[in-house]
Amino acid sequence: MSEQERIFVTIAIDFSDEILLELREISPRLQVERHFPDVPADVIARTEVLYTTSYYPEPEQAPKLRWIQMNTAGMNQALGHSIVQAEDIMVTSTSGIHATNMAHYCLMMMLMFNYQMRAAFELQSKADWPERPHDVFRPVDMDRRTVGIVGYGSIGRELARLCANMGMTVLASKRDISDTAEVNAFAMPETGDPSGDIPDRIYPADTVASMAKDCDYLVVTAPQTAATEHLIGEEVFEAMQESAVLVNVSRGAIVDEKALITALSSGQIGGAALDVFEEEPLPNTSPLWNLDNVIITPHLSGFTRDYHDKAALVFKENLRRYLENRPLLNQLDRAKGY
Repeated sequence: MSEQERIFVTIAIDFSDEILLELREISPRLQVERHFPDVPADVIARTEVLYTTSYYPEPEQAPKLRWIQMNTAGMNQALGHSIVQAEDIMVTSTSGIHATNMAHYCLMMMLMFNYQMRAAFELQSKADWPERPHDVFRPVDMDRRTVGIVGYGSIGRELARLCANMGMTVLASKRDISDTAEVNAFAMPETGDPSGDIPDRIYPADTVASMAKDCDYLVVTAPQTAATEHLIGEEVFEAMQESAVLVNVSRGAIVDEKALITALSSGQIGGAALDVFEEEPLPNTSPLWNLDNVIITPHLSGFTRDYHDKAALVFKENLRRYLENRPLLNQLDRAKGY
């Protein structure tokens, strides 16, 4: 096989030997090498396909690069790199592999607030059994609840499926309501809502406040772009019910954190479950740590022990498509920013 027929694939993360073997078995044309944590200059100079999390060469360092496969779903942190902005280079994400575990996280948080688990844990820490537990804990049947999903991508669609199966009313908002079907997007088998039929109503992204007034839970799963920064702010919090709960698993900058702290402190909304923040790690001076109607987790909802195995599923499918000159899954739309 000539050098021109060979496709040099550089893996700049800690994929296992087993995953590397599976990638090499896709085609004899693929020369797959792992270089982690550092990629030598001569290696990136001949690389045509790069799999990476945080390593982004300058365009002049990678003259043969044609495709970057990222190891994350969100692309906002990569967009500042000049090579990601190069129009002749395709960029793809692992969007879709996180849908199940992140939807489970969102549902867990909704249930924790419904069953007042923070109060239960506090009583447990004091070995305190209240005299009249049913006066303290008063959950509502979940099939009488309404969830509003901000951003109807793979995570939002899987959450919609789970909530609908529980009998909940599902509302959603998305950037383009004229086309609700997912196209060229990776999805785990038998998950989500590919055709976009589950929500009772779908709202344009700029009308989230109208949706929020009807929601017991407002869940943020939208990508971070210039258009979504502080999308959830004072107007939305004013529209929300006093008992409503915000869940954010997307990016911290989508929520106006100062406005959120005011809404939580004043009782304007019932609570918040937050996995992402405007500044991470969340500073220990943040008032969020001391609010008794907040659950904080350290940006963990998208991770599972088999993350690399699931990410490799996307990459393997995209490698096959690349070899066959077919459209890749999860391609970056630079105009949209995701």
